[in-house]
Amino acid sequence: MRSMLRWLGMGSIGLMICWICFNGCKSYKQQDDELPDTPNRGTIHISADESFKPIIDAQVEVYESNHAGTHILVDYKPEAECLKDMLVDSVRMIIATRYYTAAEKDLVSDSLKVALFNMVLARDAIAVIMNPESDIQYFTRDDIRKILQGKFTKNLIPVFDGVKATSTVRFIIDSVLHGDTLGPNVVAARSSEEVIDYVSKTKDAVGFIGVSWIGNKDDIEQLGFLKKVKIIPLESIYNPEIFVTPLQANIFNGNYPMVRDLVYILKERHKGLGHGFADFMSAEKGQLIFRRAYLMPAQRDFGIRQAILKE
Repeated sequence: MRSMLRWLGMGSIGLMICWICFNGCKSYKQQDDELPDTPNRGTIHISADESFKPIIDAQVEVYESNHAGTHILVDYKPEAECLKDMLVDSVRMIIATRYYTAAEKDLVSDSLKVALFNMVLARDAIAVIMNPESDIQYFTRDDIRKILQGKFTKNLIPVFDGVKATSTVRFIIDSVLHGDTLGPNVVAARSSEEVIDYVSKTKDAVGFIGVSWIGNKDDIEQLGFLKKVKIIPLESIYNPEIFVTPLQANIFNGNYPMVRDLVYILKERHKGLGHGFADFMSAEKGQLIFRRAYLMPAQRDFGIRQAILKE
């Protein structure tokens, strides 16, 4: 009798454990339904460097068309303003040209209790553009430094998409001027598109913009830009007697002198839409979009082949 009671007691305990497990376990669909967003549904906000608007617009358009229940709202602004959004809880991703620092990582972790993750998506070049009527055909790297400091033999006007908070200006000061200041002759436009417009109307202007604005010859709008300005070749890194344009091959082999990374910084507490968009941009389809925009994909090796043209 005593053993039977013991058996019944153990059976009750087993039934109770099964009941708890059955009610405690949820299907993947139930778990997804409780999340604010997933890679396949929901709305998120991201901040992106204005220099990359054409290519990020293309990435968002393709992602949303493949995931009908998603909405990725992009706020384009100068890079410095984007990086401040690491501390804005509602912003899931920042797209810029540098990684987060250790101090930024610790600050976000302490303030928002969320981890940061970043990855290089592609490599971009800063193109130098001038009015088609200019008789200048190329610049050496020393020419570029003198133009930026107002010391060039001709009175040329450097034009940027802003003068202090943009990724282009930061790159120029850090990597071209090596910490020196820009000259008093620098002009600030409000966007990359306005840089193109200013150069198209000013014969002595020298514009500095991301190649994704004018590199895609399959884009009707960019073909229109290329009718208004011309791209100036720069002195090669490897051979001072050769002058090169910001083509993908010259970005890939390091021959072009002004190349920078395009990086995403992700901050998301669950595997949501931010993760989905990040995975898409680093996977084959997203990398092909970067390649079509004449950036150099960083996460897929599409390769560059030598070709011989026969007349």
